[in-house]
Amino acid sequence: MIKVGIIGGSGLDDPEILHGAIEINVDTPYGNPASPLTAGRIDGVEVLILARHGKKHNFSPTQVNYRANIHAMKDQGVTHIIATTACGSLREEIRRGDFVIIDQFIDFTRHRIITFNDSFENGAAHTPMAEPFDAKLRKLLFETSEELGFRVHKMGTVITIEGPRFSTIAESKMFRIWGADIINMSVATEAILANEAGIPYSVVAMSTDYDCWKEDEEHVTWAEIVGVFKDNADRVIELLKRVIPRIE
Repeated sequence: MIKVGIIGGSGLDDPEILHGAIEINVDTPYGNPASPLTAGRIDGVEVLILARHGKKHNFSPTQVNYRANIHAMKDQGVTHIIATTACGSLREEIRRGDFVIIDQFIDFTRHRIITFNDSFENGAAHTPMAEPFDAKLRKLLFETSEELGFRVHKMGTVITIEGPRFSTIAESKMFRIWGADIINMSVATEAILANEAGIPYSVVAMSTDYDCWKEDEEHVTWAEIVGVFKDNADRVIELLKRVIPRIE
């Protein structure tokens, strides 16, 4: 039976989109997730929503207990995870408010635990990561976004930085040279752990700014990110409501 987990990013931590919503407090071997889970249904499909940074956005990107977040989803029997996130654009053609259905990541974090395999006492464990985002979910998210008339990019490489600071101009320009299309502070960590947990994982990223590489634009601020994402959150919700009943 399909059971979908939604991990909500900035501005979309816990939308009121579930029928019969109840809150579930859970614990994991890795501690507590960032927030209680909200359980309910969308068109008869069981759905769990988790606020990535806590319901009051009280955990910085480095402080988020990503292992507990993903493990809590797995413990509750989640079969698929769709994450939402704000991102900065590193490409002219990815404009504010555009959706990007990510297909690759570059992990530029430094201070996080990015595996459930703390030791190899029970044997070596090296998780394949060539294609970290589930192809079927990506296709569904892209095609449904097009149906709804949203500006959407079929693929894109995200670079995940440690944060909480934003990039320098030199870093932003370097990331473009490396081939990154968008930038954020969470996706790579989640994708790695979801793959280790064996849960198909995909992301709807919404571009909110141009980081700081674009000289004719104001440099990114937190207020700008939250403002753009909140202004467009209804489109993300509409997409989720349309996609979730179609997952097989």
